[in-house]
Amino acid sequence: MTDESRNVEEQVEADAPDVEGDVVAEPVAEEPAAEESAPAPDDAYLRLAADFDNYRKRVAREHAELTRRANERLLNELLPVLDDLERALEAASEHEEAKLEEGVRLVHRSLLGLVERHGLSEIDTEGSFDPHVHEALLAQPGEGVEEGSVLQVLQKGYRLGDKVLRPARVIVAE
Repeated sequence: MTDESRNVEEQVEADAPDVEGDVVAEPVAEEPAAEESAPAPDDAYLRLAADFDNYRKRVAREHAELTRRANERLLNELLPVLDDLERALEAASEHEEAKLEEGVRLVHRSLLGLVERHGLSEIDTEGSFDPHVHEALLAQPGEGVEEGSVLQVLQKGYRLGDKVLRPARVIVAE
């Protein structure tokens, strides 16, 4: 054999894989298990949407339960006022005016105490008209009274904390 043919054989042997056990490194594709462990973007979105929907439903249930408990507590505190009113009605059936007046005053005091314990307060109507807490139903000329002053209260107003529940309905001086 010539030198040239030896070089060609060596080159062919170097390019061909060994059958005797030497493993030739080939590019290996990624395993499908790695792709399955990471959620697809659509699946992650659906899971997030479901989690948010569950959260929204849970918050709505908790809110409804809180409202129910608050109403229950308020109604439990109103029961003694109802009892006082029933006693006042019994006194009215006996036509004893002094007992009827006393019964009505008792109901008024009980109810007023109850609502004050829950943060309800009467709106002050003394002094000048305040459009934020007063509702002017009528304007009349007032003798010896400054213009814009409250002359008469037609219906008391109430606030719960800082929020006006019902404005005081008043007559204002012109």
